Amino acid sequence: MSPPAALPTPTSSPPTPPPSVTGQRLAWLDALRGLGAVAVLLEHLLPWFMPALRPYWFNLGMYGVLVFFLVSGYIIPVSLEGRGDVRAFWISRAFRLYPIYLLVVGFVLVMAFWLPVREQVPRGLEGVAGHVTMLMDVLHMGGLADTMWTLSYEMVFYLLVTALFVRGLHLRSGLVAVVFGVVGIAAGLVLSAPLLGGPWPAYVAGVLFCVGMACVVGGRFRTVAACVLGVMAVVLTLFSGFVPWLGATILAVMFTGTAIRRWEQGTGGIAPVAAAAVLVALAPVWSIQAGWWWVQPGVWFATVGLAAATFAGAMALRGRRLPRPVVWLGLISYSLYLLHHPLLRLFHALVGDVTAMPQAVQLSVSAAFLAVVVGLSWLTYRYVELPMQRLGRRLAHRPSSGEAASGASGESGVSAARSSFSEPTG
Repeated sequence: MSPPAALPTPTSSPPTPPPSVTGQRLAWLDALRGLGAVAVLLEHLLPWFMPALRPYWFNLGMYGVLVFFLVSGYIIPVSLEGRGDVRAFWISRAFRLYPIYLLVVGFVLVMAFWLPVREQVPRGLEGVAGHVTMLMDVLHMGGLADTMWTLSYEMVFYLLVTALFVRGLHLRSGLVAVVFGVVGIAAGLVLSAPLLGGPWPAYVAGVLFCVGMACVVGGRFRTVAACVLGVMAVVLTLFSGFVPWLGATILAVMFTGTAIRRWEQGTGGIAPVAAAAVLVALAPVWSIQAGWWWVQPGVWFATVGLAAATFAGAMALRGRRLPRPVVWLGLISYSLYLLHHPLLRLFHALVGDVTAMPQAVQLSVSAAFLAVVVGLSWLTYRYVELPMQRLGRRLAHRPSSGEAASGASGESGVSAARSSFSEPTG
């Protein structure tokens, strides 16, 4: 592990943020990304290479994912508000997310000549639509790389944040977090399978996404398009996704991250954060779809608690200098996150069953794999991610044809709604 219609001019200026959070890069968030990426990598590596070291009192992978989601919730809405420009936000997000994502898609497809693509991935046009929109998981399909499922919820979150922003409802993050927490519990009680089946949700979502994004970025019918996409995202999450209660709970986690930022800014209270945290912890307790070991109450409570404690601890230390290796891992975390699982499958195919080898060999093979995946992640970050992010920033700063003609961003009052925060490039 990111321009609305006219917004009312605030009656007072937003509170000045602490000096420790106004930098171009927020090192503590990079450190959290690094920890999250390593946790997910280990969750996938240990069962294949060193199963004796895998913990079962909490889930390493879900811990890392929850940390990622809290970070996204904390920074992404502020990124949009700081720009005050929906077009620039989405151009920046596209050039942040898609380049390495498409590289991994291509790598997996080439690798398919030797290693079959995961059976959960549809072979028809619905699979193409799911991957183009990144909405695979909420369209009830697998991604070409196992870790791509979380990108579906990142995309859902971005669509929702945009819809709230264009309607001037973006400051109600705490309420939204609590609502999704309640919905998560309710969905677990009544939904045991997707209500929207077959390939047609993917086709409809693909068309709506492409047309809606053209409107959001182009400026025409922007507010209507953003709202339609936001509604579509919620409908898919609840009625087409693999596990509806988990989808709603993930959104509760992300909006909890936003609510924490509101509380830090002085524009929101801490009570919604606490309420949403309780709801997230309780979400799978009575759920029909809660048969996996990692959602059993003890394991789930431990996983959620560790993710929350990690985020809180990093936030408490945000004014201090953090270990550079951890921060550096955060910079390459997106590449590390997407690359490691396809590389793990390839590595396993080349070296065979590592679990049957002596422990010293298991350790050596694991170290070799880590060195390879970290090295390749640095290369893709340096030569794919960074150049494309810079290109995205240049394009985002160029006015669209309609904006150039009007001499404005296309919306009134947006500049007054901007905050003083800069978006991290990671």
